[in-house]
Amino acid sequence: MIMSIHRFLSFSQPGFRWLAGLCLLVALTMPAQAERIRDLASFAGVRDNALVGYGLVVGLDGSGDQTTQAPFTTQSLTNMLSQLGISVPAGTNMQLKNVAAVMITAQLPPFARQGQEIDVVVSSVGNARSLRGGTLLMAPLKGADGNVYAMAQGNVFVGGAGAQAGGSSVSINQQAGGSISGGATVEREVPLQLGANGILDLQLNEYSFDNAQRAVTAINQEFGAPVAAALDGRVIRLNAPMDSNNRVRFMARVQNIDLALGMEPARVIINSRTGSVVLTSTVTLRQAAVAYGNLSITIDNNPQVSQPNPLSQGQTVVVPNAEVSVSQEGGALQMLDTSADLAKVVSALNALGATPQDLMSILQALKASGSLRAELEII
Repeated sequence: MIMSIHRFLSFSQPGFRWLAGLCLLVALTMPAQAERIRDLASFAGVRDNALVGYGLVVGLDGSGDQTTQAPFTTQSLTNMLSQLGISVPAGTNMQLKNVAAVMITAQLPPFARQGQEIDVVVSSVGNARSLRGGTLLMAPLKGADGNVYAMAQGNVFVGGAGAQAGGSSVSINQQAGGSISGGATVEREVPLQLGANGILDLQLNEYSFDNAQRAVTAINQEFGAPVAAALDGRVIRLNAPMDSNNRVRFMARVQNIDLALGMEPARVIINSRTGSVVLTSTVTLRQAAVAYGNLSITIDNNPQVSQPNPLSQGQTVVVPNAEVSVSQEGGALQMLDTSADLAKVVSALNALGATPQDLMSILQALKASGSLRAELEII
């Protein structure tokens, strides 16, 4: 099938405007000629640690948990009041619409010290409608080992807005979750000994034997000695100074080395939830023929009122009347020529005139047939 130049350039094609934006995304993902090692790798052990905790948010304007459906909120408040010297009589029916039980999460950064403040995220675990205007009471945050590493407390910030009246409600953004900037104070430090035995492991963010070898060569040239060796396609072992001051200077020097990268792997990333597709600059196509078509089913419900005959003592009833129609667009075979560079790949896919959802299915079929010369990653 012969495609005209106008079909390739026409902005009226269903997928053209979308693929034009895709070209911009692709341009942003194209690799530079050289990057610093700090942007491509990190030292083993230098990472965040996840923290989690449970607490109560108070001061809500009637938007808290309904205690009959979330009894743990009442139990938590009773336990907290008991620790503060206030005893609640057994069997007391506590209607606490201004209190909500929440889970608290945070990331403890590397080298965090006591007294440092970190951000926390607060999320309702009950049936609270909104945490807007609430205050998180002091709650411990624990790590995977069960130890308390931080204490969280503060006013919850909730973005968006919401309102309800007469049984109807409207909301903008999620109201049952919020954040507290600097809402937790570090109480315990994570012990971390980097290079105490003179050995440091540098881990590439993405495995590549080519880039690992290039990094080893660049590091050894920088120091004029064989201080680096690749263990595999991701880990590079370094012989670091034993003195801590010189070790920090050594690590900073390694991170600032410029690394000339090899050719990046050809990859197509598909986000099935948002319908976005990103192609790297090395994606190519082999010649193939493609046919696609959309199937749509329409159900139209037009209920009719049936009246009884006079003096028949019958009743007026509503009779359902549903109409179902099925339509399918044409799917003629279209030829995709061999494309050796990204611009031609985008032009060839755009020539199909497919929607983003159709394009994802087409890419999967092209990968299965061997025509798409790239790794296909679906997230």
